[in-house]
Parts: sequence; structure tokens; C-alpha cells
Amino acid sequence: MTLRSTPPTAADPFGIHLRHWRQHRRLSQLDLANEAQVSTRHLSYVETGRAEPSREMVLRLAERLEVPLRERNALLVAAGYAPMYRQRSLDDPALASARRAVDLVLKGHEPFPALAVDRHWNLVAHNALVPLLMAGAAPELLKPPINVLRLSLHPEGLAPRIANLQQWRAHLLERLQQQVAATGDVALSALHDELASYPLPNVGHDAPRAAGELANVVVPFQLATPNGILSFISTTTIFGTPVDVTLQELAVESFFPADAETAKALSTLATRQ
Repeated sequence: MTLRSTPPTAADPFGIHLRHWRQHRRLSQLDLANEAQVSTRHLSYVETGRAEPSREMVLRLAERLEVPLRERNALLVAAGYAPMYRQRSLDDPALASARRAVDLVLKGHEPFPALAVDRHWNLVAHNALVPLLMAGAAPELLKPPINVLRLSLHPEGLAPRIANLQQWRAHLLERLQQQVAATGDVALSALHDELASYPLPNVGHDAPRAAGELANVVVPFQLATPNGILSFISTTTIFGTPVDVTLQELAVESFFPADAETAKALSTLATRQ
């Protein structure tokens, strides 16, 4: 899997950055000019470096192109302006309220598993149920930073225990491909290619549990455990209207039991901690 164009570098002028994002979004100059309410001629001049954009113009174009906050900073710098969006560690005092919100969501989801990941799917935080489900994976895959997609699909990770591996693998790869298309992130593209290259392991567990009507609306995650096959549905929670790079790139993945057997097994697991 490859991106449609090579991402610009920090040394490239603003016009190169703008053309990259316009082409990545598959827009003509006319399309973008109409969206941003500027003349096609002026937009062409900006792309070729014959005109310099104002800070307001940079932000307007970035918004119309749905450029992530991290890359909006790169656009601003390329145009000669200071970056606008801060990037802090989640442990930074300025993000204390956000960190408390994440911890509340994770803790409040028990006895069901939930975890928080960054833009590259590295594990940031989790509740008490998550380590119980990761048990048995190769130690190398459990060294920080833990990449949860690599852990899930690697032959020495959870893959041999995922009862509906082909279905879940296809779901994760499609989701990752959509994320690459939205962000243009080279690291995510490389991760997609790595995961797609993994061989399907031979499995020794029973066939996946029938999902019934559930299979018509969501892709379940079915994991073989000593307590039987646990079946989950998942949701993703993100921060609304973030103005911090870290918060925009943070996602909380919450797993809910898809059937009564899974709910009962998870409650039992929780009491053994």
C-alpha cells in the first residue's frame, strides 16, 4: 500500500505542502478555490510560490482540506508563521482534566476491557481487564510502546487466539487504510503493509461463536480464552473540537460483551484480579 504522493518535508515551501494535501484529497484547484472562497488564479499563485498566503488563508485552506492539527502546524511553519497547536504529553498539567476524563472512561468501563491509543495505535492507557486478555503474547510484543494492532495480528501475539481472525484482520486493515487516507501518515502506511504481510497462523481453538443478528451490523472481536470464546463489539471515543495535537490523536477503544456468556466470563475474570 502506498500513498498517492510523497509527503513534503519541513524544508519544502508552503506551495508544495498545499499541493500535496489538495491532491491527497483528490481536489482540483477549482474545487479547492470554491471551497475556500478564493480565486483559482490566487490559489494557483500560492501553490507555485508566486503569492504568499496570509495566516488566515493558511488556516482556511487547512480547514477545507481537513488537514490534521499536526500537519496544520507544518503548513503554518512552511508559510513562515508560528505553529498554532500545542503538543503535550498526556501527563502534562495542562491536560490534567483530559487525562482524568480518559481514566474515568477506562475505569468506568470495567469489568469490560477498554484502552486508549495514540495516532499510531500505541497503547497509552488501559483498564484492569486489558492485561488479562493480552496474556500469552510474546514478551517482545509487550515491551513499551505496545502497538495494539501489531499485538493483535502478529502470529506470536493474539492472532492465534482470535477465533474469527480472517474477518477481524480484514476489518482492522480496512480501518487502518481509511486512517491513512485521512491523514496521509507514512508511518501508518508502513504499519498497514507490515500487518498485511503477516501469515495467517494455524489455530487450535474451536470455530468462532455464531454472532447471529449481530453480524449484520458490526464485526465482532472473538477471542479464545481459558474461559471459552469471548465475543465483543467495540466503540471508539475521541475528544470533540480538540485544539491540542495530542488530544486530537487520542482514541479510547471500549469493548462490550456481545452476548451473555461473555458478560458472565468477564465478571468472573474481574473478581480474580
